[in-house]
Amino acid sequence: MASNRVDNRPKGSRGRRRSSEFLSEDQLVHLKTYRYQSVDKSLISRYILKHYWNFMVELLPRWLAPNAVTLVGFGFILTNVICLEIWLPDLVGPGPSWLYYSFAFGLWAYSTMDNIDGKQARRTGSSSPLGELFDHGIDSLNCTLASLCETACMGLGPTRAGVFTALIPTLPMFFSTWETYHSHVLYLGYFNGPTEGLIIACSLMVMSGYYGPEIWTYRISDVFGHEWLFEDYSIRDIWIPVILGSFLLAHLPFCIYNVVIARRRQKLPVLPVFLEWTPMVVFTLSCGLWLYSPHTTLLEENRLVLFCLTMSFVFGRMTTKIILAHLTHQPFPYWTVLLAPLIGGAVLANLPSFGLAPISSFVELWYLRGYFVFAAIVYFRWAMLVIDGICGYLGIQCLSIPYTPASRPRVLNGAAHPLSPKKERAA
Repeated sequence: MASNRVDNRPKGSRGRRRSSEFLSEDQLVHLKTYRYQSVDKSLISRYILKHYWNFMVELLPRWLAPNAVTLVGFGFILTNVICLEIWLPDLVGPGPSWLYYSFAFGLWAYSTMDNIDGKQARRTGSSSPLGELFDHGIDSLNCTLASLCETACMGLGPTRAGVFTALIPTLPMFFSTWETYHSHVLYLGYFNGPTEGLIIACSLMVMSGYYGPEIWTYRISDVFGHEWLFEDYSIRDIWIPVILGSFLLAHLPFCIYNVVIARRRQKLPVLPVFLEWTPMVVFTLSCGLWLYSPHTTLLEENRLVLFCLTMSFVFGRMTTKIILAHLTHQPFPYWTVLLAPLIGGAVLANLPSFGLAPISSFVELWYLRGYFVFAAIVYFRWAMLVIDGICGYLGIQCLSIPYTPASRPRVLNGAAHPLSPKKERAA
Protein backbone atom coordinates (compact mmCIF):
# COMPACT_ATOMS: atom_id res chain seq x y z
CA MET A 1 0.00 0.00 0.00
CA ALA A 2 2.19 2.81 -1.03
CA SER A 3 4.90 4.15 -3.17
CA ASN A 4 8.62 3.63 -2.97
CA ARG A 5 11.17 5.67 -1.10
CA VAL A 6 13.69 6.07 -3.90
CA ASP A 7 14.68 9.71 -4.37
CA ASN A 8 14.22 10.08 -8.10
CA ARG A 9 14.02 13.86 -8.15
CA PRO A 10 16.38 15.86 -10.37
CA LYS A 11 19.76 16.46 -8.76
CA GLY A 12 19.15 20.14 -8.40
CA SER A 13 16.06 19.52 -6.31
CA ARG A 14 17.48 16.83 -4.05
CA GLY A 15 18.03 17.90 -0.50
CA ARG A 16 15.23 20.46 -0.70
CA ARG A 17 12.14 19.34 1.19
CA ARG A 18 8.81 20.55 -0.11
CA SER A 19 5.79 21.40 1.93
CA SER A 20 2.34 21.78 0.47
CA GLU A 21 -0.46 24.24 1.02
CA PHE A 22 -1.92 21.91 3.65
CA LEU A 23 1.22 20.31 5.10
CA SER A 24 4.21 22.00 6.72
CA GLU A 25 7.60 20.39 7.11
CA ASP A 26 6.97 20.07 10.85
CA GLN A 27 4.00 17.87 10.01
CA LEU A 28 5.67 15.93 7.20
CA VAL A 29 8.68 15.01 9.34
CA HIS A 30 6.56 12.49 11.27
CA LEU A 31 6.12 10.45 8.10
CA LYS A 32 9.76 9.38 8.41
CA THR A 33 9.12 7.44 11.62
CA TYR A 34 5.60 6.17 10.93
CA ARG A 35 4.97 2.40 11.11
CA TYR A 36 1.72 0.83 9.99
CA GLN A 37 0.12 -1.52 12.54
CA SER A 38 -2.97 -3.66 12.15
CA VAL A 39 -4.69 -6.60 13.84
CA ASP A 40 -7.13 -8.88 12.00
CA LYS A 41 -8.64 -11.59 14.19
CA SER A 42 -11.03 -12.91 11.56
CA LEU A 43 -10.70 -16.68 11.32
CA ILE A 44 -11.82 -16.58 7.70
CA SER A 45 -9.04 -14.12 6.86
CA ARG A 46 -6.44 -16.07 8.78
CA TYR A 47 -7.18 -19.59 7.58
CA ILE A 48 -8.83 -19.15 4.18
CA LEU A 49 -8.53 -15.76 2.52
CA LYS A 50 -4.88 -15.28 3.44
CA HIS A 51 -3.91 -18.07 1.03
CA TYR A 52 -6.15 -16.63 -1.67
CA TRP A 53 -4.60 -13.16 -1.27
CA ASN A 54 -1.06 -14.59 -1.34
CA PHE A 55 -1.91 -16.36 -4.58
CA MET A 56 -3.51 -13.32 -6.18
CA VAL A 57 -0.66 -10.93 -5.41
CA GLU A 58 1.76 -13.22 -7.25
CA LEU A 59 -0.29 -12.66 -10.40
CA LEU A 60 0.45 -8.93 -10.34
CA PRO A 61 3.43 -7.62 -12.32
CA ARG A 62 6.17 -6.18 -10.14
CA TRP A 63 6.10 -2.89 -12.02
CA LEU A 64 2.51 -2.23 -10.88
CA ALA A 65 2.52 0.29 -8.01
CA PRO A 66 0.53 -0.65 -4.89
CA ASN A 67 -1.56 2.53 -5.04
CA ALA A 68 -2.41 1.68 -8.64
CA VAL A 69 -3.67 -1.69 -7.39
CA THR A 70 -5.94 0.13 -4.94
CA LEU A 71 -7.18 2.41 -7.72
CA VAL A 72 -7.92 -0.54 -10.03
CA GLY A 73 -10.03 -2.06 -7.27
CA PHE A 74 -12.00 1.15 -6.89
CA GLY A 75 -12.54 1.11 -10.64
CA PHE A 76 -14.66 -2.03 -10.24
CA ILE A 77 -16.98 -0.19 -7.83
CA LEU A 78 -17.26 2.80 -10.15
CA THR A 79 -18.12 0.41 -12.98
CA ASN A 80 -20.82 -1.12 -10.79
CA VAL A 81 -22.34 2.31 -10.12
CA ILE A 82 -22.31 3.16 -13.85
CA CYS A 83 -24.04 -0.13 -14.69
CA LEU A 84 -26.52 0.53 -11.89
CA GLU A 85 -27.40 3.92 -13.31
CA ILE A 86 -27.86 2.47 -16.82
CA TRP A 87 -29.73 -0.79 -16.18
CA LEU A 88 -31.28 -0.29 -12.75
CA PRO A 89 -31.76 3.46 -12.24
CA ASP A 90 -34.84 3.12 -10.02
CA LEU A 91 -32.86 0.94 -7.53
CA VAL A 92 -35.85 -1.41 -7.43
CA GLY A 93 -35.80 -3.60 -10.52
CA PRO A 94 -35.88 -6.39 -11.16
CA GLY A 95 -32.87 -5.94 -13.40
CA PRO A 96 -31.11 -8.56 -15.52
CA SER A 97 -29.56 -11.41 -13.52
CA TRP A 98 -26.07 -10.73 -14.84
CA LEU A 99 -26.20 -7.23 -13.34
CA TYR A 100 -26.57 -8.55 -9.79
CA TYR A 101 -23.80 -11.06 -10.40
CA SER A 102 -21.60 -8.24 -11.69
CA PHE A 103 -22.23 -6.30 -8.48
CA ALA A 104 -20.99 -9.27 -6.46
CA PHE A 105 -17.96 -9.71 -8.73
CA GLY A 106 -17.10 -6.00 -8.60
CA LEU A 107 -17.35 -5.86 -4.81
CA TRP A 108 -15.24 -9.01 -4.43
CA ALA A 109 -12.65 -7.69 -6.88
CA TYR A 110 -12.47 -4.43 -4.95
CA SER A 111 -11.97 -6.32 -1.71
CA THR A 112 -9.26 -8.46 -3.28
CA MET A 113 -7.32 -5.46 -4.52
CA ASP A 114 -7.81 -3.73 -1.19
CA ASN A 115 -6.22 -6.68 0.59
CA ILE A 116 -3.31 -7.33 -1.75
CA ASP A 117 -2.13 -3.74 -2.29
CA GLY A 118 -0.17 -3.92 0.97
CA LYS A 119 1.29 -7.27 -0.04
CA GLN A 120 2.30 -5.74 -3.37
CA ALA A 121 3.99 -2.91 -1.48
CA ARG A 122 6.09 -5.34 0.56
CA ARG A 123 6.69 -7.50 -2.49
CA THR A 124 8.08 -4.58 -4.47
CA GLY A 125 9.80 -2.84 -1.55
CA SER A 126 7.66 0.27 -2.00
CA SER A 127 5.97 0.75 1.37
CA SER A 128 5.37 4.26 2.63
CA PRO A 129 2.84 6.15 4.81
CA LEU A 130 1.18 7.40 1.63
CA GLY A 131 -0.10 3.86 1.10
CA GLU A 132 -2.24 3.91 4.23
CA LEU A 133 -3.61 7.35 3.38
CA PHE A 134 -4.40 6.30 -0.18
CA ASP A 135 -5.88 2.94 0.80
CA HIS A 136 -8.18 4.20 3.53
CA GLY A 137 -9.05 7.28 1.51
CA ILE A 138 -10.38 5.04 -1.27
CA ASP A 139 -12.20 2.93 1.31
CA SER A 140 -13.93 6.08 2.55
CA LEU A 141 -15.03 7.04 -0.96
CA ASN A 142 -16.36 3.54 -1.45
CA CYS A 143 -18.58 3.52 1.65
CA THR A 144 -21.66 5.05 0.03
CA LEU A 145 -21.06 3.63 -3.46
CA ALA A 146 -20.79 -0.11 -2.88
CA SER A 147 -23.78 0.07 -0.55
CA LEU A 148 -25.83 1.64 -3.35
CA CYS A 149 -25.54 -1.67 -5.17
CA GLU A 150 -26.77 -3.44 -2.04
CA THR A 151 -29.76 -1.08 -1.96
CA ALA A 152 -30.59 -2.01 -5.55
CA CYS A 153 -30.04 -5.74 -4.99
CA MET A 154 -32.64 -5.75 -2.24
CA GLY A 155 -35.01 -3.67 -4.36
CA LEU A 156 -35.23 -0.98 -1.67
CA GLY A 157 -35.21 1.93 -4.13
CA PRO A 158 -35.05 5.61 -3.10
CA THR A 159 -36.89 5.02 0.16
CA ARG A 160 -36.02 5.61 3.79
CA ALA A 161 -34.79 2.02 4.02
CA GLY A 162 -32.74 2.59 0.86
CA VAL A 163 -31.19 5.73 2.34
CA PHE A 164 -30.31 3.83 5.50
CA THR A 165 -28.72 0.96 3.57
CA ALA A 166 -26.70 3.30 1.36
CA LEU A 167 -25.35 5.52 4.15
CA ILE A 168 -25.03 3.20 7.18
CA PRO A 169 -21.49 1.97 6.21
CA THR A 170 -20.14 5.45 6.94
CA LEU A 171 -20.72 4.93 10.68
CA PRO A 172 -18.43 1.92 11.24
CA MET A 173 -15.85 3.43 8.89
CA PHE A 174 -15.75 6.70 10.84
CA PHE A 175 -15.46 5.04 14.24
CA SER A 176 -12.78 2.63 13.06
CA THR A 177 -10.80 5.61 11.76
CA TRP A 178 -11.37 7.45 15.05
CA GLU A 179 -10.18 4.37 16.92
CA THR A 180 -7.04 4.11 14.76
CA TYR A 181 -6.25 7.78 15.36
CA HIS A 182 -5.98 7.14 19.11
CA SER A 183 -4.77 3.54 19.32
CA HIS A 184 -2.44 3.74 16.28
CA VAL A 185 -3.62 0.26 15.32
CA LEU A 186 -6.24 -0.74 12.75
CA TYR A 187 -8.23 -3.35 14.64
CA LEU A 188 -10.50 -5.87 12.92
CA GLY A 189 -12.37 -8.25 15.18
CA TYR A 190 -13.38 -11.89 14.80
CA PHE A 191 -16.43 -10.76 12.82
CA ASN A 192 -15.76 -7.59 10.86
CA GLY A 193 -17.21 -5.67 7.93
CA PRO A 194 -14.28 -5.88 5.48
CA THR A 195 -14.30 -9.70 5.68
CA GLU A 196 -17.48 -11.35 6.95
CA GLY A 197 -19.65 -8.33 6.15
CA LEU A 198 -18.39 -8.25 2.58
CA ILE A 199 -18.94 -11.98 2.13
CA ILE A 200 -22.54 -11.56 3.30
CA ALA A 201 -23.05 -8.61 0.93
CA CYS A 202 -21.69 -10.56 -2.05
CA SER A 203 -23.87 -13.54 -1.11
CA LEU A 204 -26.99 -11.35 -1.03
CA MET A 205 -26.12 -9.98 -4.47
CA VAL A 206 -25.67 -13.46 -5.90
CA MET A 207 -28.99 -14.56 -4.41
CA SER A 208 -30.69 -11.53 -5.97
CA GLY A 209 -29.22 -12.56 -9.31
CA TYR A 210 -30.47 -16.13 -8.99
CA TYR A 211 -33.87 -15.65 -7.33
CA GLY A 212 -34.53 -11.99 -8.13
CA PRO A 213 -34.68 -9.11 -5.62
CA GLU A 214 -38.25 -10.05 -4.70
CA ILE A 215 -36.84 -12.90 -2.59
CA TRP A 216 -36.24 -10.39 0.19
CA THR A 217 -39.98 -9.76 0.44
CA TYR A 218 -40.83 -13.41 1.14
CA ARG A 219 -41.82 -14.35 4.66
CA ILE A 220 -38.89 -15.78 6.60
CA SER A 221 -41.15 -18.46 8.03
CA ASP A 222 -41.99 -19.68 4.49
CA VAL A 223 -38.29 -20.47 4.02
CA PHE A 224 -37.13 -21.56 7.47
CA GLY A 225 -40.40 -22.42 9.19
CA HIS A 226 -40.91 -21.47 12.87
CA GLU A 227 -43.81 -19.16 12.12
CA TRP A 228 -44.27 -18.65 15.87
CA LEU A 229 -40.88 -16.92 15.90
CA PHE A 230 -40.72 -15.03 12.60
CA GLU A 231 -44.48 -14.44 12.17
CA ASP A 232 -45.04 -12.47 8.93
CA TYR A 233 -41.66 -10.74 8.85
CA SER A 234 -39.50 -10.68 5.72
CA ILE A 235 -35.79 -9.95 5.42
CA ARG A 236 -36.65 -6.40 4.43
CA ASP A 237 -38.72 -5.97 7.59
CA ILE A 238 -35.85 -6.88 9.91
CA TRP A 239 -33.06 -5.45 7.75
CA ILE A 240 -32.67 -2.09 9.49
CA PRO A 241 -32.85 -3.44 13.08
CA VAL A 242 -30.28 -6.15 12.27
CA ILE A 243 -27.80 -3.80 10.60
CA LEU A 244 -28.18 -1.04 13.18
CA GLY A 245 -28.02 -3.53 16.03
CA SER A 246 -24.82 -5.04 14.62
CA PHE A 247 -23.19 -1.63 14.59
CA LEU A 248 -24.37 -0.58 18.04
CA LEU A 249 -23.63 -3.90 19.75
CA ALA A 250 -20.75 -5.47 17.84
CA HIS A 251 -18.74 -2.54 16.48
CA LEU A 252 -19.10 0.74 18.36
CA PRO A 253 -18.51 -0.63 21.89
CA PHE A 254 -15.18 -2.19 20.90
CA CYS A 255 -14.05 1.04 19.21
CA ILE A 256 -14.84 2.98 22.39
CA TYR A 257 -13.15 0.36 24.57
CA ASN A 258 -9.92 0.42 22.55
CA VAL A 259 -9.81 4.23 22.55
CA VAL A 260 -10.37 4.38 26.31
CA ILE A 261 -7.59 1.84 26.89
CA ALA A 262 -5.24 3.80 24.62
CA ARG A 263 -5.96 7.10 26.37
CA ARG A 264 -5.46 5.60 29.82
CA ARG A 265 -2.22 4.00 28.69
CA GLN A 266 -1.00 7.44 27.62
CA LYS A 267 -2.32 8.97 30.86
CA LEU A 268 -4.59 11.32 28.92
CA PRO A 269 -8.17 12.35 29.79
CA VAL A 270 -10.89 10.21 28.22
CA LEU A 271 -14.01 12.37 28.10
CA PRO A 272 -12.67 15.00 25.62
CA VAL A 273 -12.32 12.37 22.89
CA PHE A 274 -16.09 12.04 22.63
CA LEU A 275 -16.25 15.60 21.34
CA GLU A 276 -14.45 14.24 18.29
CA TRP A 277 -17.70 12.59 17.25
CA THR A 278 -18.93 16.08 16.28
CA PRO A 279 -18.26 15.86 12.51
CA MET A 280 -19.98 12.47 12.26
CA VAL A 281 -22.95 13.67 14.30
CA VAL A 282 -23.27 16.70 12.02
CA PHE A 283 -22.93 14.50 8.92
CA THR A 284 -25.49 11.93 10.09
CA LEU A 285 -28.06 14.41 11.39
CA SER A 286 -27.78 16.60 8.30
CA CYS A 287 -28.25 13.64 5.94
CA GLY A 288 -31.25 12.47 7.96
CA LEU A 289 -32.85 15.90 8.25
CA TRP A 290 -32.44 16.45 4.53
CA LEU A 291 -33.56 13.11 3.08
CA TYR A 292 -36.14 12.25 5.72
CA SER A 293 -37.77 15.66 5.58
CA PRO A 294 -41.41 15.54 4.43
CA HIS A 295 -40.68 18.56 2.24
CA THR A 296 -37.76 17.21 0.20
CA THR A 297 -38.30 15.88 -3.32
CA LEU A 298 -34.96 14.13 -3.76
CA LEU A 299 -36.27 10.67 -2.96
CA GLU A 300 -39.51 11.24 -4.81
CA GLU A 301 -37.54 12.16 -7.93
CA ASN A 302 -35.04 9.31 -7.44
CA ARG A 303 -31.90 11.37 -6.72
CA LEU A 304 -30.37 8.95 -4.22
CA VAL A 305 -27.47 8.01 -6.52
CA LEU A 306 -26.47 11.65 -6.97
CA PHE A 307 -26.79 12.26 -3.25
CA CYS A 308 -24.56 9.27 -2.42
CA LEU A 309 -21.97 10.32 -5.00
CA THR A 310 -21.85 13.71 -3.32
CA MET A 311 -21.63 12.20 0.16
CA SER A 312 -18.76 9.98 -0.95
CA PHE A 313 -16.62 13.12 -1.36
CA VAL A 314 -17.89 14.70 1.85
CA PHE A 315 -17.33 11.61 3.96
CA GLY A 316 -14.08 10.82 2.15
CA ARG A 317 -12.73 14.25 3.04
CA MET A 318 -13.79 13.84 6.69
CA THR A 319 -12.11 10.50 7.32
CA THR A 320 -9.04 11.11 5.18
CA LYS A 321 -8.32 14.25 7.20
CA ILE A 322 -8.39 12.09 10.34
CA ILE A 323 -5.99 9.59 8.77
CA LEU A 324 -3.67 12.40 7.71
CA ALA A 325 -3.76 13.85 11.21
CA HIS A 326 -2.89 10.40 12.54
CA LEU A 327 0.08 10.08 10.19
CA THR A 328 1.44 13.56 10.91
CA HIS A 329 0.67 13.67 14.68
CA GLN A 330 -1.73 16.58 14.36
CA PRO A 331 -4.80 17.50 16.46
CA PHE A 332 -8.04 15.78 15.58
CA PRO A 333 -9.81 17.59 12.69
CA TYR A 334 -13.29 18.63 13.78
CA TRP A 335 -14.42 20.30 10.59
CA THR A 336 -14.33 20.22 6.83
CA VAL A 337 -15.75 22.91 4.59
CA LEU A 338 -17.72 20.23 2.72
CA LEU A 339 -20.07 19.90 5.68
CA ALA A 340 -21.32 23.47 5.27
CA PRO A 341 -23.44 22.81 2.13
CA LEU A 342 -24.78 19.64 3.76
CA ILE A 343 -26.05 21.65 6.70
CA GLY A 344 -27.44 24.14 4.19
CA GLY A 345 -29.32 21.37 2.37
CA ALA A 346 -30.83 20.15 5.62
CA VAL A 347 -32.02 23.69 6.41
CA LEU A 348 -33.45 24.25 2.90
CA ALA A 349 -35.34 20.97 3.03
CA ASN A 350 -37.01 22.03 6.28
CA LEU A 351 -37.84 25.67 5.59
CA PRO A 352 -41.58 25.12 6.28
CA SER A 353 -40.62 24.12 9.84
CA PHE A 354 -39.39 27.71 10.27
CA GLY A 355 -42.59 29.18 8.82
CA LEU A 356 -41.07 29.77 5.38
CA ALA A 357 -42.20 28.57 1.96
CA PRO A 358 -40.64 25.29 0.78
CA ILE A 359 -38.10 25.41 -2.01
CA SER A 360 -39.11 23.96 -5.37
CA SER A 361 -37.88 20.60 -6.58
CA PHE A 362 -35.99 22.44 -9.36
CA VAL A 363 -34.02 24.55 -6.88
CA GLU A 364 -33.31 21.60 -4.60
CA LEU A 365 -32.03 19.47 -7.47
CA TRP A 366 -29.70 22.19 -8.75
CA TYR A 367 -28.50 22.87 -5.22
CA LEU A 368 -27.53 19.19 -4.95
CA ARG A 369 -25.88 19.25 -8.37
CA GLY A 370 -23.92 22.35 -7.42
CA TYR A 371 -22.96 20.68 -4.14
CA PHE A 372 -21.68 17.65 -6.05
CA VAL A 373 -19.49 19.76 -8.33
CA PHE A 374 -18.20 21.84 -5.40
CA ALA A 375 -17.43 18.71 -3.34
CA ALA A 376 -15.62 17.02 -6.21
CA ILE A 377 -13.45 20.07 -6.95
CA VAL A 378 -12.59 20.69 -3.30
CA TYR A 379 -11.87 17.02 -2.63
CA PHE A 380 -9.64 16.41 -5.64
CA ARG A 381 -7.74 19.68 -5.21
CA TRP A 382 -7.07 18.87 -1.57
CA ALA A 383 -6.12 15.25 -2.35
CA MET A 384 -3.73 16.24 -5.13
CA LEU A 385 -1.99 18.85 -2.99
CA VAL A 386 -1.61 16.45 -0.06
CA ILE A 387 -0.32 13.63 -2.25
CA ASP A 388 2.06 15.99 -4.03
CA GLY A 389 3.34 17.31 -0.70
CA ILE A 390 3.97 13.81 0.69
CA CYS A 391 5.57 12.55 -2.53
CA GLY A 392 7.77 15.61 -2.74
CA TYR A 393 8.93 15.29 0.85
CA LEU A 394 9.61 11.55 0.75
CA GLY A 395 10.96 11.57 -2.80
CA ILE A 396 8.45 9.00 -4.04
CA GLN A 397 5.81 8.65 -6.73
CA CYS A 398 2.17 7.84 -6.09
CA LEU A 399 1.16 5.61 -8.99
CA SER A 400 4.41 4.28 -10.37
CA ILE A 401 7.58 2.49 -9.33
CA PRO A 402 10.48 4.25 -11.06
CA TYR A 403 12.93 1.35 -11.15
CA THR A 404 13.25 -2.01 -12.81
CA PRO A 405 12.64 -5.13 -10.70
CA ALA A 406 16.23 -6.26 -11.20
CA SER A 407 17.71 -3.07 -9.77
CA ARG A 408 15.09 -2.11 -7.24
CA PRO A 409 16.06 -1.57 -3.58
CA ARG A 410 14.11 -3.62 -1.11
CA VAL A 411 12.57 -1.63 1.71
CA LEU A 412 12.02 -3.11 5.13
CA ASN A 413 10.69 -0.95 7.96
CA GLY A 414 11.64 2.20 6.14
CA ALA A 415 15.25 1.20 5.35
CA ALA A 416 16.79 -0.55 2.35
CA HIS A 417 17.90 -4.14 3.00
CA PRO A 418 19.07 -6.78 0.53
CA LEU A 419 16.54 -9.56 1.13
CA SER A 420 17.02 -12.99 -0.32
CA PRO A 421 14.23 -14.17 -2.67
CA LYS A 422 13.07 -16.66 -0.04
CA LYS A 423 12.80 -13.99 2.67
CA GLU A 424 11.11 -11.65 0.25
CA ARG A 425 8.41 -14.21 -0.53
CA ALA A 426 7.92 -14.74 3.17
CA ALA A 427 7.40 -11.02 3.65
